[in-house]
Amino acid sequence: MTDSVEVYKTQENNQSNDHRLFQRRDSTDAVTGSRTSGPEETASSQPEKPDQQEKKSLSSSETQHHSTSEADGHSGQVAPDGDWGWVVLAATVLVLALTLAFPSCIGIFYKDLQNDFQASNTETSWVPAIMMAVLHAGGPICSVLVECCGCRATIIIGGFLSGLGMAASSFARTMVELYITAGIITGMGFSLSFQPSITMVGQYFVHRRAFANALSSTGTALGLSTLPLLANALRSRFGWRGSFLILGGVLLNCCVCGAVMRPLGAKPKTQERTKHTDNRLSIHQEREGLKGRLRTTLSTFMPFLRRHMAFDLLRSNLRFRAYALGVSWMMVGFVVPLVYLVPYATAHGVDQDQAALLMAILGLVNIMVRPAAALVFGLPCFQGSRIFVYLFAIAVLINGLSNCICGMVTSFSVLLSYVIIFGFSMSLIGCLLFTVLMETVEMSRFPSALGLISIMESIMLLIGPPLAGVLVDSTKQYSYVFFACGVTGSTAGLFIMLSFYWLDREKDTDAKRSFSLKDTNSLKPSIKIDCDYSQVPLYNKNVRDIETDV
Repeated sequence: MTDSVEVYKTQENNQSNDHRLFQRRDSTDAVTGSRTSGPEETASSQPEKPDQQEKKSLSSSETQHHSTSEADGHSGQVAPDGDWGWVVLAATVLVLALTLAFPSCIGIFYKDLQNDFQASNTETSWVPAIMMAVLHAGGPICSVLVECCGCRATIIIGGFLSGLGMAASSFARTMVELYITAGIITGMGFSLSFQPSITMVGQYFVHRRAFANALSSTGTALGLSTLPLLANALRSRFGWRGSFLILGGVLLNCCVCGAVMRPLGAKPKTQERTKHTDNRLSIHQEREGLKGRLRTTLSTFMPFLRRHMAFDLLRSNLRFRAYALGVSWMMVGFVVPLVYLVPYATAHGVDQDQAALLMAILGLVNIMVRPAAALVFGLPCFQGSRIFVYLFAIAVLINGLSNCICGMVTSFSVLLSYVIIFGFSMSLIGCLLFTVLMETVEMSRFPSALGLISIMESIMLLIGPPLAGVLVDSTKQYSYVFFACGVTGSTAGLFIMLSFYWLDREKDTDAKRSFSLKDTNSLKPSIKIDCDYSQVPLYNKNVRDIETDV
């Protein structure tokens, strides 16, 4: 009997062991199956909301896009600070010579346009005003084209537009046609050419960025010294119409300069990302109706403004706000002397060739000063210092005060001294304009910050020359124009200097305050006492305690 019971027990134990073994095998298979199964099986086991599924699909597509781009070698490269960057720098010099310095040529043809169209000073001054305003206002459009097509293609498009607009202006019959061709089309071509060139220099040079920016600004000096002489020679032989046609062919060289600007890294492919984003937006629009459409429109419009116009920097970055306001106010009278110097000199008895020579001397001063400034600003003692913005403010102040010299005396020798002082200060401004901006904002936000400052400058450049024309028509004297330019330039320089001095002082005070707080915290003794408490038993008494109580 006992033997049968023991056999029965051993059979039950064997069955229980076999059942446990099968349970372990099932659990291990389930674990390995969950490890080897993809995200589709786990997602099917746990139902999710459709919004979460759309977010996961979008994130998975983005991760796949990043992984493929890294595998294809689409990641950004390090700036070489040389090599092909010198070719890019030379091309940028030529682009700036053909774009930023070109509006000064309109002063050579100022009297011809007035006589041919029977226009006033105000009407004639709109031609260079619209050209310079569109040149600076095309920043957001240029930023969009750079993001879509790249810097090289944008520069080539700009060179084609500028040449086409200037050639078409030679056939203009009214001032309105001249505003459209020479002002809007040519100015837009200039904008699409010079801004990507500056961006390419910033990408190719990091440690030598101040030197490269100062050296690239010599392109403006090169254009100021050569284009007025070329325009005067063409005017005396072909007239203003033939000169505009030939100058349009000269501007096509910007396409050649854009062709040599090789990008550092390949442009990432964004087709899959935009496709998934559009699908997600369409699904949300169908669900939420008109309110959802307005919300999605605003959600896409605000990143567009942040990416291309940097309005958020005006609110968050005080240094950028002060710099943008100061530079915009400076632009009211900065280019007006370039437009009215030749008419002012010829109105006071100076020969036309000597007046054109003054513009050429202005360019020669820029050619001599800007490379020297590039070498000086590239020294190690200037690296990482805050002195660039103060040098820029002093140059703006000197540039504004020099206009008073031109307004007081009209002899050729005095005008020559004015041109030298004005050219020296203008050279420093051109060398430091983009360098200070690159130090004020991050390099990733530089194109959008440049686009916003360009729009602010364009508004001032649009109203500057026409206001000067109104002043000349009402007073019949050019000297008041130069006095007004002196006021705007000097006040802009003082504003930038005082604003950055106050901001630097506040920054130093905050740094000292935080450092003193760290010192006081380090002097405090840090004592940590660990105490372990245990509850005293009150009711659980031992036998000895009971005996003692008895």
